[in-house]
Amino acid sequence: MRKWLPLVTICLGAFILLVDVTIVNVALPSMASDLDAPFSALQWVMDGYALALAALLMVAGSLGDLFGHRRLYVAGLGVFAAASLGAALSPNSAVLIAARAVQGVGGAAMFATSAALVAATYHGRDRGVAFGVWGAVNGAAAAAGPILGGLLTQGFGWQAIFLVNLPVAAIAIVIALRALPAAGQRGTGRLDLPGATTFTLAAAALTYALIRGGDDGWTDALTLTAFAVAAVAAVAFVLVEARSDHPMLDLALLRRPGFSGLLGGALLYQAAAFSGLVYLSLWLQNVLGLSPIRGGLALTPMAGTAFVVAAIAGRHMHRFPARVPIGGGLFIIGAGCALLALTVHASSGQSSVIAGLAVIGVGVGLTTPVLVSAAVDAVPPHRAGMAGGAVNTARQLGMTIGIALFGAVFTARLRDVASHGGTPHAAYASALDRISLYGAAAGLAGAIAVFALVRQGRAADPAPAAGKPAPAPAPATR
Repeated sequence: MRKWLPLVTICLGAFILLVDVTIVNVALPSMASDLDAPFSALQWVMDGYALALAALLMVAGSLGDLFGHRRLYVAGLGVFAAASLGAALSPNSAVLIAARAVQGVGGAAMFATSAALVAATYHGRDRGVAFGVWGAVNGAAAAAGPILGGLLTQGFGWQAIFLVNLPVAAIAIVIALRALPAAGQRGTGRLDLPGATTFTLAAAALTYALIRGGDDGWTDALTLTAFAVAAVAAVAFVLVEARSDHPMLDLALLRRPGFSGLLGGALLYQAAAFSGLVYLSLWLQNVLGLSPIRGGLALTPMAGTAFVVAAIAGRHMHRFPARVPIGGGLFIIGAGCALLALTVHASSGQSSVIAGLAVIGVGVGLTTPVLVSAAVDAVPPHRAGMAGGAVNTARQLGMTIGIALFGAVFTARLRDVASHGGTPHAAYASALDRISLYGAAAGLAGAIAVFALVRQGRAADPAPAAGKPAPAPAPATR
């Protein structure tokens, strides 16, 4: 039993950071009422966390290589716990959004080091078991968030969804300090601060533009300015990374079809599977009048099937080419979203979402345990940490952009149906149908990209480009 203690602390950290991606879904109506927050603020409560997580994952991976993975993991737990307390005590939406962003900082430190800690701690058959369990936890955590959020919000208030992180983080820290392997010699190199800055600016500006465009129109001056800033920052990121000796993302990896396919699949996976949950939760509570607990429990089919399938798939998917579970999972997620669009109508009740959510959960359970390992296999060994960080970054960026884009579509459809005399039931149902179709398209596009581009086997280590030194060996995992 003692040998599994490191896995316990790693899974505890992974669970709370991924649960917090979606745990606020069911609590949003209560937050809006207590904090007098507009719809755009609710989107930032979701996106502030996911955006910080996406923007800093690769930076956190570099910090782990430099200063030790255990050290950074424990620090991340501490930051996450402190930010969770700040979120629970927030007097207004601005403070809550800021606290959620700091949560994302801690979550990035934890998430970026989890896989490396598993790999450093376990070997042989134990490593396969450990990654299977870790993958199952990852697959179920985001899906379980709305259920836990409903139970805690109705039982103790929305503040409880953040306060519950404190004892879990404390237990994880104690076990980590006792059971995880200590850091060895520090790595060499330096952080790619220009790359991190330009990437964060591009992602934040794009997210802001999508949210503001949905509220104030796509020709609004600030909306257009934000799109322009996002484009300039994205170009600057490419130029910075191309010139850097220590890039946050080696752009040469993007020329590998398998790696590019996995990045695109990861982004579309998160957008299709999870971005619509926040609006589904609003429909369940604001239109159907469900309590937070019943609203959370209505999403159980997704969480249950995701956990069961991930637990099984994590042990057996190594027998298949990675594109099979990932591409197949994305296709199933798209089918589940399409089923939601077909079953939700103005007169529908909560039972109308059961089948669609269950199908999405199957796709989530198939896709999640394999994504990171497939990315690692698609690049040379010395880029394994960068590849894992890039895929997880794409996942969270997909969530961020998906929430903003779906929010714009959702708001526009609500206004359109209402302007033609539709009832709130009809408006919400129509808006849900529209974003479900967008989710279906994202899932299908991701499946096509993965099946077309991803092949099995570890990539060869290419010769260094002219004028650039050969890459140094990967630092020892700590």
